[in-house]
Amino acid sequence: MTSEQHGTCIRYDSNVLPYITLRKVSDSMRFSPVFMLLGTFVLLLAGCGTPQHRSGTIDRESGRNRHLAAELTQQAADLIRSNPEEAMRLLRRAVEADLFHGPAHNNIGVILLGRGELYEAAEEFDWARRLMPGHPDPRINLGLALERGGKIEDALEAYASAVEVYPGHLPSIQALARLQVRSGIRDEWTEELLRVIAYRGNESWRAWAKAQIN
Repeated sequence: MTSEQHGTCIRYDSNVLPYITLRKVSDSMRFSPVFMLLGTFVLLLAGCGTPQHRSGTIDRESGRNRHLAAELTQQAADLIRSNPEEAMRLLRRAVEADLFHGPAHNNIGVILLGRGELYEAAEEFDWARRLMPGHPDPRINLGLALERGGKIEDALEAYASAVEVYPGHLPSIQALARLQVRSGIRDEWTEELLRVIAYRGNESWRAWAKAQIN
């Protein structure tokens, strides 16, 4: 398993697709080759649209310690590859500090996905998706978990929603087009998605997309 960090979120990169850990959306334009099976996940880092608070500051009304949650999520992102067990411990602490910290849920999902715990991973990605409605990465990760679980139509819907919330986001476009081609479930947008990849993707993606264009 390898990870690619984006702010505080992680995308999981598989021989099938990327998984995401949230960092900066702009960084996630760098996407790995088309058919990797467990490769890149997108981790969401502390700065993903999270309000800034002083260390140790607790929201008195909600009891949420947003700064601590963000800090622990950042620490965990640095350990995802080298020590996933410790990373998980830190992420569990992060959600205890702030149950509504989306990047922590996303990155817990990344670790669970690497363990093959697809249902549990999908639940965490769904949490992250709801908590970060404008961010495509948890939606891509959710799609990957669903795809690996054989829920192809649900995975296609998740990838399509990533494109919808962030139009032009290349990893989302690649994820959707790749599964449409692999599953044979093409629609009126497939050709356009492939043309975007053929123009904007890296060398491996461009070659793949050009071979699929009718």
